[in-house]
Amino acid sequence: MECKDRNCPEHGTLSTRGTVLEGIVVSDKMQGTAIVEIERLVKVKKYDRYRRKTSRIPAHNPPCKNAKQSDKVRIMECRKLAKTVSFVIIEKLGQEGKPVEEEPKAKTQPKTAQKAEAKPKAAKKPAKKKKAEDVENG
Repeated sequence: MECKDRNCPEHGTLSTRGTVLEGIVVSDKMQGTAIVEIERLVKVKKYDRYRRKTSRIPAHNPPCKNAKQSDKVRIMECRKLAKTVSFVIIEKLGQEGKPVEEEPKAKTQPKTAQKAEAKPKAAKKPAKKKKAEDVENG
């Protein structure tokens, strides 16, 4: 495929520098731009634990890459291309979040439903009150 985008790092004149990040495309609805979500761990000093943080970064999506939603991509910093766009997609790393297809199983019910069908629960009988005479006799 011939790429005629001048803002493509491979086929155009756009130079890249600085930060290289990996993330997942969450939106590709804009023309020539995709929103890439990046997840990272940040240490919370007070609790001495880590917390997940996500950032949504708009990145230029060249026609030769054509990254779609749920693609895992590598983006790199470049000069400002628009008010919010200062990253460009340089590589597609594959699909993210596609479940592995399993063989269809026979109709099975959840374990709780199977147990309910197997043994119907008997109604609880009220506890017998012990009379004072029975308690004395033992």
